[in-house]
Amino acid sequence: MMTTFLNSDAACRVTAQEIIKILQTDAKLGLNENEIQTRQKYYGHNDFEVDDDEPIWKKYLGQFKEPMILLLLASACISLLMRQYDDALSITIAIIIVVTVAFIQENRAEKEIEALRRLVPPKCVCIREGRSQQIFARELVPGDLCILESGDRIPADLRLTEANDMSIDESSFTGEVKPSNKIIDSISFGSRQTSISDRRNIAFMGTHVLTGNAKGIVICTGENSEFGKVFQMMQQQEAPKTPLQKSMDALGKQLLAVAAIPEGLPIVVTVTLALGVQRMAKREAIVKKLPIVETLGCVTVVCSDKTGTLTKNEMTVTNILTSDGDSAEVTGSGYDGQGDVICGHERATYDSHPLISKIVEIGAVCNNAEIINSQLRGQPTEGALLVVAMKMNIPHLREQFHREREWPFSHENKWMAVQCTPKYNPNEIRLYVKGAIEQVLKLAKRYLHQGAAVPLTDDNIRGFVADSNQMAAKGLRILAMATGTSLDDLTYVGMVGIIDPERPKVEQAISQLKVGGVIVKMITGDAEKTAKAIASRLKIYSSDDLSLSGEDLDHMNAVELRDAVLHASVFYRVSPKHKLTIVKALQAQGHIVSMTGDGVNDAVALKAADIGIAMGQTGTDVCKEAADMILVKDDFYTIMAAIEEGKAIFHNIKNFVRFQLSTSIAALSLITLSTVFHFPNPLNAMQILWINIIMDGPPAQSLGVEPVDHDVLKKPPRKVTDSMIDKNLIVHILTSAIVIVFGTLCVFYAEMRDGKVTPRDTTMTFTCFVFFDMFNALSCRSQTKFIFEIGLCSNRYFVVAVLLSIIGQLAVIYLPPLQFVFQTEALSAADLFYLTCLTSSVFFVNEFRKLISRIILKRQLNHKNMLIHQWMV
Repeated sequence: MMTTFLNSDAACRVTAQEIIKILQTDAKLGLNENEIQTRQKYYGHNDFEVDDDEPIWKKYLGQFKEPMILLLLASACISLLMRQYDDALSITIAIIIVVTVAFIQENRAEKEIEALRRLVPPKCVCIREGRSQQIFARELVPGDLCILESGDRIPADLRLTEANDMSIDESSFTGEVKPSNKIIDSISFGSRQTSISDRRNIAFMGTHVLTGNAKGIVICTGENSEFGKVFQMMQQQEAPKTPLQKSMDALGKQLLAVAAIPEGLPIVVTVTLALGVQRMAKREAIVKKLPIVETLGCVTVVCSDKTGTLTKNEMTVTNILTSDGDSAEVTGSGYDGQGDVICGHERATYDSHPLISKIVEIGAVCNNAEIINSQLRGQPTEGALLVVAMKMNIPHLREQFHREREWPFSHENKWMAVQCTPKYNPNEIRLYVKGAIEQVLKLAKRYLHQGAAVPLTDDNIRGFVADSNQMAAKGLRILAMATGTSLDDLTYVGMVGIIDPERPKVEQAISQLKVGGVIVKMITGDAEKTAKAIASRLKIYSSDDLSLSGEDLDHMNAVELRDAVLHASVFYRVSPKHKLTIVKALQAQGHIVSMTGDGVNDAVALKAADIGIAMGQTGTDVCKEAADMILVKDDFYTIMAAIEEGKAIFHNIKNFVRFQLSTSIAALSLITLSTVFHFPNPLNAMQILWINIIMDGPPAQSLGVEPVDHDVLKKPPRKVTDSMIDKNLIVHILTSAIVIVFGTLCVFYAEMRDGKVTPRDTTMTFTCFVFFDMFNALSCRSQTKFIFEIGLCSNRYFVVAVLLSIIGQLAVIYLPPLQFVFQTEALSAADLFYLTCLTSSVFFVNEFRKLISRIILKRQLNHKNMLIHQWMV
């Protein structure tokens, strides 16, 4: 009778013998060939099934589904039917450029599924028919007996049956930096659902063996493993539409309603986003999809993983407290040995502070880790102890001893001990012990006080435990040290505080995010005390804030969940499912959510978030492929630059829309007024075409690459519901359009005094409109700042574009071949000076409007402050 899959929650609760019986296997011989073939047919291969990819041509055609593109296609068809072939051609070229650029940038097939598959090792060692053999991991079936060694990647979910000093790095899966020390006994949790971290007799697919060796029975393969559940969640999860895409959809409909679709708009949007991607790459942030750059400007909540994102994912000793009460601070981080041990404002050495040196000696000798070329081999906690010895210039302590026996760390004892003899005195026996302070103090009979071993009393124990609690409240992991000749003859010497240090500038980044109206929440698999301590130091959490565990989330209904998730700033002991729940709950309340992370356990939430941000150095392949943006150097502070770019890009696009629509409305109004009132047409067809080229050409395009205004970071995130064309923008557009139309008509009718339209009349009118365009573009560079504040030449592309446009206009006026085509004639220097003075009016009117707006805003702010002051009094 074939057995169904036994999930890890159920498997961890029963003994190894019961697992063997349930899965009908043998703990020594493994499965036989007939049974293996039968089970492979029943269970299938140990891998993930992926739907066939869409063909490239289908993905390319999918780019044409965007509303703005569809509107432009309709516009091109109408132009074709009306035999306006030049317009139809220009619109078609615009569409092809936009679609192709977007396709090339975004045609990176979603490889997170493939990356998940790569985490299953190609080969593994198992016992079949009593023989140890190497097979492809995809051939494993439930009931197979696997052999694990240090450095192996786990090929499937295994229930361990044998384990020798076995520790596994599950940080990429659970978010906990502390290695999971494995056992083989069954675990009792009653009816409570266990977490991944609780299941210490299970080895999970995709995780790494750090130390020791083991044997285990395969309980789940492929999509039925815990890793497979992440895979299934990622397959089901669709990436949300970005705020910019929503805004452009709404803008397209608005422009359709007024029959004014600027075909240059999609090009500017695409080019602006592409240049934003390039600028972000220079700031060491890789953006995988064009609209994502702008989305950062809309983010209202950043949900950040702790381990490897806010912290370095490397343990570091920061404090040493001796049994005498002397304390020392340890500077520096990492595994290169840079830093000092400072005690009482002086650098501690092996000779100057013997008790501190003894603590360091115990930590270095009672240790199985190695540091080679600043790279750690072994457990991070033991690596941190070796680094302290390096900082005291005693890096080779362990080499001075011959180890005779080891008592490995276990979760039951919570201590590790080694028996050794000094090489310079082989007859001396020493026992070094490190572990949880409560357990070490239980073993100790004495403690060192002023160089002498004195009896350890209950009052002493309470004092030492109180000291350790004070250090633990700061987020430190405490390890106590003792020495003696046997386990029955131990003397307590002190303790060290170890922490996973924060990344540089993280606190500053969080502070700036808050100033800009962005909420920061920390999500971690760590314990509550550690999570709160780290969050408090980073100013994410205060004593009045709410913190929630994954278990708390499981017991909430939908209404309670939405309210709790919104108000909580720290989430601890969470699983991938909980991370997804948090993101969804925030999105349901209208928030634009960014999720940062580096582990496999973050991948699903990264994909579900409006923008997923992965760490480039410590991030797993799955995490990077699921994310929208990758921070090359894992620098959380880079998010600041990204948010600046995001906000600036939307402002630039808005400036372009303002310029395009004001120019379009002015041109349409000029022609409409002439037609309605039966006036002569002030512009001929070729002149209108030239204006259209300038309107969609270099000056307009250069508005999309305006340098970042750093003040935008202080502004609140843009609301997705806000229309791109708001009341203020309409006022700006109409103001500019009215000035342009009025000024151009004045020139036209001033020149046409004899009632006849001459080449000079149209040349003056034509040049007047083009010059108005140039000054209008200048005023559109910023909606709030004066030109002297942003700098006349700060946008080099704009300066070059305007100069080229003016040179082109002068060529149209003065070169005979072009005079014939455009029906123009040469103008005098006085004419050009007159037109320059007149057309600059649109610039000065807009600058004056900015001044008035600033005065009104300042008065409103002063009034608001006065009301607040009165209320406080």
